[in-house]
Amino acid sequence: MNQTAQAVAPDSPKTSHFVLGTLTSLFFMWGFITAMNDVLIPHLKSLFELSFTKAMLVQSCFFGAYFLVSIPGGRLVSKVGYQKGIGIGLITAAVGCVMFIPSAYMEQYWMFLTALFVLASGVTILQVAANPLVTVMGDPETASSRLTMTQAFNSLGTTVAPIIGGYLLFSAAHGESSAPVEASSVIAPYLSMAGILVVMAIVMIKVSLPKPSKDDVDLPTEADQTVLKHRHLALGVIGIFVYVGAEVSIGSFLVNYFVSENVMGMTEGQAANYIAYYWGGAMVGRFIGAVLMQKVSPGKLLAFNSALSCALIILSVSSSGALAMWSILAVGLCNSIMFPTIFSLALKGLGKQTANGSGMLCLAIVGGAIIPLLQGVVADTMGLQISFLLPMLCYLYIAFYGLIGSKPVESQEKNA
Repeated sequence: MNQTAQAVAPDSPKTSHFVLGTLTSLFFMWGFITAMNDVLIPHLKSLFELSFTKAMLVQSCFFGAYFLVSIPGGRLVSKVGYQKGIGIGLITAAVGCVMFIPSAYMEQYWMFLTALFVLASGVTILQVAANPLVTVMGDPETASSRLTMTQAFNSLGTTVAPIIGGYLLFSAAHGESSAPVEASSVIAPYLSMAGILVVMAIVMIKVSLPKPSKDDVDLPTEADQTVLKHRHLALGVIGIFVYVGAEVSIGSFLVNYFVSENVMGMTEGQAANYIAYYWGGAMVGRFIGAVLMQKVSPGKLLAFNSALSCALIILSVSSSGALAMWSILAVGLCNSIMFPTIFSLALKGLGKQTANGSGMLCLAIVGGAIIPLLQGVVADTMGLQISFLLPMLCYLYIAFYGLIGSKPVESQEKNA
């Protein structure tokens, strides 16, 4: 045990804290990058006069990268190591950010989508490499607290990104809704992010990181679908798919929703500031959920939060003004415990197949690429406000999963 600890731990407590702080900054950064899409979508929609469906291709390209790059990324990290893997992920993400510059000058939507895919590919490689490192940093008994802290900083990134991104992308309007949308406004934020990512890559390559063995962590190097014979896992994969899809979809439409006259009639710059309440609610809710789950079963709390999300969406869709705005923002608070709860319930009792099950659940994040696109179709055909009923259907399924679908089938477990 002592030899293993020495092999993965940095040389001194100060070095250990510095390394953990550096890794934590990665979680903040990819949360920031992900939430930037919520203000980028309305910006590109106005710039190119896109339909809602075409505007949601932003999320399709971004989250599609998670599905397409996770397994190749796992193989890459397995081959080059975690430290170089993080460096490659950061540089790839930086290249994606830099690609926004020619996209802005040439004003080609497909170029923006390509840049987003490259950016998301880098973030995917980054997550594949960085998540295992946090688990082996220091004492195994405190691994969960370290992961909680890093995830909190990820949520902090998603909270502040809409405020900063909204100011930079929509500052040219100066509060005037009639001001023209300029493609060049994306250059400053994404070029700044590219610079930060390059600096982080240099630091991560230079710093002394732990070197976990293959026995310590599992990487997504293959997709073994045989593990889906476990009913609660198969239903959990669907649960992750619809949850990520619903969460991303709601966030993607918030700016346009608040801009609409029957809700708040805000400018895009003003509306962008309120997205922070949606993602910030998820951050606060994680701490509340951690306390509640000590007394309430995870499945029941998951079902309660899902049912409350459905009620809030119905209230928002059937109302207007501030009530419509705050009720949809409150869904963020309900989202807080859903992803980790579905994840843990789906992996319950899998034993040696836990790693394969985890890989299948990670691939289900592709829901963030598909559900927003479907809501875009509904928004174009039936109206923006009514389109939020699609995420509501997703939450209905999650409520079912919490109460019924998450329970392992005894007969299947015996045969497994």
